[in-house]
Amino acid sequence: MQTEEPGPQSPENDENAGLAEQWNTNAAPDPFAIEEQEEDVLSASEPRSGGLKILLVEDFATMRRIIRDLLAEIGYHHIIEAENGETALGILHNEAVDLVISDLKMPDISGLELLQAIRADHRLAHMPVMIITADAQRENILAAARAGVNAYIIKPFTAAILETKIRQITGAV
Repeated sequence: MQTEEPGPQSPENDENAGLAEQWNTNAAPDPFAIEEQEEDVLSASEPRSGGLKILLVEDFATMRRIIRDLLAEIGYHHIIEAENGETALGILHNEAVDLVISDLKMPDISGLELLQAIRADHRLAHMPVMIITADAQRENILAAARAGVNAYIIKPFTAAILETKIRQITGAV
């Protein structure tokens, strides 16, 4: 029996393949896991870790409202909003925040640049950061992973996916 050698695009030969796959959140999850997540969302009226203070950074006001509403649906009500990375950095230097959720593509300071600034600041480097974007390009996912992003969600997404990622990166119950 003849076996094939891994090609140049195989995960064995591409050190970044695993890294990109780790951040690809739109892969079809186990159907049973989806049912469990949906049950969690339905019972989200009981705040679990709703005490988290979340900084939501998104340049598009309608998308900020949608994400804020999803966060409220899953029990997170302490939301600070910023319309760009510069405003977000000012907030981070003046207020205690537990989690940053940022769009990737924004004018002036992008989500990636915001992430890099957070990781470079010893006072903020520990902060969990989630990138939410419509951009599923592998090189952007890898750049965010290399910069130290904790989670990367590709739009569109559900409240259940958002809740799962928040729990994973904050340790919230």
